[in-house]
Amino acid sequence: MSKSLVIYFSAAGHTKLKALQLADAIGADTFEIEPVKKYTKADLLWMNPLSRSFREVATRKTKRPEIVDKELDLTSYDKIFLGFPIWGWAAPSIVNAFLEKHDFSGKTIIVFVTSGGTTKLDGCVKSLIPSLSETTIVKEGKVLNGEWSKEDLAAFAE
Repeated sequence: MSKSLVIYFSAAGHTKLKALQLADAIGADTFEIEPVKKYTKADLLWMNPLSRSFREVATRKTKRPEIVDKELDLTSYDKIFLGFPIWGWAAPSIVNAFLEKHDFSGKTIIVFVTSGGTTKLDGCVKSLIPSLSETTIVKEGKVLNGEWSKEDLAAFAE
């Protein structure tokens, strides 16, 4: 029997809501990627060059935010759903920091995102590839904006 895991980063709570709904719909376990320093509303003002999120987007190829070090055993999971909000048309660098700390070799990752302004995954999957093993399969999933029924989430996960 295959086992699924929903891993997510949520700065404002939107992605967390979708991740928990997805996990409930498919009977998956969950794991939250947490920053050592929590994001404030001011940190998330992505159009402000002084905000933390703006600076993280600008330096995403060279810097990584610190994440809370939590135990994660991936051995029993066949399918991993990875969710995050889109920042600057890509994954927030905290997601890359998380991926670089764990071995996803031979795993399949299906990406889902939330966004305040797009209905496309844009470069999200591409932004994750440098942080993963060559044997990790990354699939483009969906933008989970708006309301999704339990049945629709289960169908997405198939």
